[in-house]
Amino acid sequence: MILTTELPAHAGAIERLLDTAFGPKRKAKTVYRLRRGVAPVADLCMVALDEEAPGYSAAQPRLVASIRYWPVMAADGTMTLMLGPIAVAEDYRSAGLGGQLIRASLARAEALGYASVLLVGDAPYYNRFGFTRTPVLGLKLPGPVELDRFLGLEFIPGSLSNAHGMLGRAPARTVAPAATAETAAAEAPAAETGVAKLARPRRRAVR
Repeated sequence: MILTTELPAHAGAIERLLDTAFGPKRKAKTVYRLRRGVAPVADLCMVALDEEAPGYSAAQPRLVASIRYWPVMAADGTMTLMLGPIAVAEDYRSAGLGGQLIRASLARAEALGYASVLLVGDAPYYNRFGFTRTPVLGLKLPGPVELDRFLGLEFIPGSLSNAHGMLGRAPARTVAPAATAETAAAEAPAAETGVAKLARPRRRAVR
């Protein structure tokens, strides 16, 4: 199993994975309003590839999980990142791949100097990665959402403390990290700046 940076060649497999995981109406969700017409932050988007899946190989591995990040901006001009979507193939969901992708990509974001990350997801799951309601109390999403699922994480303490207003789309270039890519590569663990080779998890049978 390999965790690595998403490439353009992965786009089709990712779309199929997301359609299977979230259904054809997924793009009607509020968070997609922040993604339309905006490219994801390429350095932080990652995939999990299984080279040993039946019918696949090292040359053509199976894409079994994906995570993406998007640039967003609050009404007061505060720049941040929005995590999501994250999806794992049904027969791999007991293997812990989601957590591994979250930790690896958050480590990249912090090493690159990003100040904070937001998401919409189940608090009992995301609390373990440091996401809570407190950093986002002054922020609003451009559509309906359960507020207890709107969460934030600060890499730089206080970076969201004064953020307020409606979140909107932001060009990727405006969410400039504090550190350079070269600095991040020197500071981040090797497995988080390139390709991480993992032991292949046991797949859960689909019933």
